[in-house]
Amino acid sequence: MLPFHTRQTNPSFPPKRRVFSVQTLQLFYSKPALRWLPYLLGLILTLWLFGPYLLHYGRNTLPSSAPQSAPEVLSVRAQRIRDAYVHAYASYKQDAWTFDELLPVSGGSVNNFNGWGVSVFDSLDTMWIMGLYELFAEGLEVVTQATFEVEPGEYAPFFETTIRYLGGLLSAYALSGEPILLQKADELGASLLPAFGTRSGFPMYAVNPQTGDTRGGWTGAVLWAEALSNQMEYKYLAHLTGRAEYFDKTQHIMEIMYNASITEGQFPTQWDAKTGKPSNNQFSVGAYADSAHEYLLKQWLLTAESEPKTKALYLRAAESIIDTLLYVTPNRNMLYVTDANNGSPSFKFEHLSCFLPGMLALGVHTLDLPAHTKELHSWAAEGIATTCWLTYADQASGLGPDEMTMTRSSPYSKGKWTTLLAEWEANGRPSGVPPGLGPSNPEHTPATRDYRADKTTYLLRPEAIESFYILWRTTGDEVWRDRGWAVFEAIEKHARMDRGYASVATVDSTPVKHLDEMPSFFLAETLKYLYLMFVDQDIIPLDKWVFNTEAHPLPVFEWSSKERLRFKIPPKETTARNKN
Repeated sequence: MLPFHTRQTNPSFPPKRRVFSVQTLQLFYSKPALRWLPYLLGLILTLWLFGPYLLHYGRNTLPSSAPQSAPEVLSVRAQRIRDAYVHAYASYKQDAWTFDELLPVSGGSVNNFNGWGVSVFDSLDTMWIMGLYELFAEGLEVVTQATFEVEPGEYAPFFETTIRYLGGLLSAYALSGEPILLQKADELGASLLPAFGTRSGFPMYAVNPQTGDTRGGWTGAVLWAEALSNQMEYKYLAHLTGRAEYFDKTQHIMEIMYNASITEGQFPTQWDAKTGKPSNNQFSVGAYADSAHEYLLKQWLLTAESEPKTKALYLRAAESIIDTLLYVTPNRNMLYVTDANNGSPSFKFEHLSCFLPGMLALGVHTLDLPAHTKELHSWAAEGIATTCWLTYADQASGLGPDEMTMTRSSPYSKGKWTTLLAEWEANGRPSGVPPGLGPSNPEHTPATRDYRADKTTYLLRPEAIESFYILWRTTGDEVWRDRGWAVFEAIEKHARMDRGYASVATVDSTPVKHLDEMPSFFLAETLKYLYLMFVDQDIIPLDKWVFNTEAHPLPVFEWSSKERLRFKIPPKETTARNKN
């Protein structure tokens, strides 16, 4: 049922006027049974108008801050972003309805994520946040009819299904309160549980929801990001349903992390599904590890700061990232994050890693950190986010490449950020600006950019925009919104098609070439973060909601005493906020 204020009446059909005489009224009220008819009609009208709200009244699963509609008046920029979403989704409805994704160049469709309509599930909460309630109602029909079946011999990828489908269902339920969303989330969550059935308890790469059969991924190992990017979804689902199995399966992985024998804070990117131990020595915040770092911090925030061990792991990992993976280029003074194998840096910088500034900024905003740590994390967030921005601004299209190799110092150890910081501190902080944070202008000549683009594609990714959004929300610095808007305008100019939006294959040449794809995360993340950056009200406050790695906001909740007993969570007094 749509909120009442969104229903439309037809002004071309005014109500007919009735004129009653005094005698008519006296006759009407002379019949005792009819005296109550006006009151009965009034009650029916009241229930019709307010029934949808009364049905949801008293639900303790919905936070009081759940937004019920988009603002009455949108800023011009927010309206343009909303219009962009409508264009993208209308094109999907026209050419790919109920398929997973639109092929915007050819006007075709593709089932590449189980064939359940991932573009619908993944963007239900975007529709609600933008006030697109008619689209939301249509999406509910797709959800209602979903059976979560795959073809014989096929498998659903556990990680992607969890963050896109399950996360999308849970977020849309938290925002709207529609019961079918929780029902389907419970159904889907249960059908994916066999993925955890390994000797170690780590999830397999993919699972058949009907048979429970599983299979591994192409690496033969469990990626750290895939092992640690289900805790938000399954813990919230456990909270909503009371099912201990949801909590136990996902928390078991965290127990392995708490007891893992690793170099301080440097969680490897691959793990053995049988032994539950690391199977390589790569330390990264890129594709194999990115969201795992996020979920260490976000579990702590989502569960109302009741699981201090996750906070401790986050701080250890963040310290190791800063100490070992941050470098500065020698000419343009660009701060970036890379990965290291057995301690040796690769000097690769992935667009995926542009989530890191947002994560660090969120940590600074929400954690009680010592002054020095807060300063260090803030500098890292600002410097890396600026580098992410420059990789966009440098290109002819204004869109950033997917992967780069950064120019290194000689010897490369001279470019290590912590080394440069120590020298700067020892010299009395000259100019007051730390290394890697100085002003830097776009550079349109590839030879002088201090990096080489190895992958020249822009895949409609959200990571840089996500960080710009969180930095703006936590610092109030309008420069981040300016940069976000510049990216949106570049998307409009170079990625918008007659049908939806297409990934860009050649970011440093115009006119650009396109790839025939419109990933669901463009609807779920990229446009949502842009909209939230420019909508006038803070409709998803960061102290009341926590975004999963697919930008699905989940409400902060606190474990009840019964849940603590059922899920074997230590009593609240032993998990009080850990002051630093």
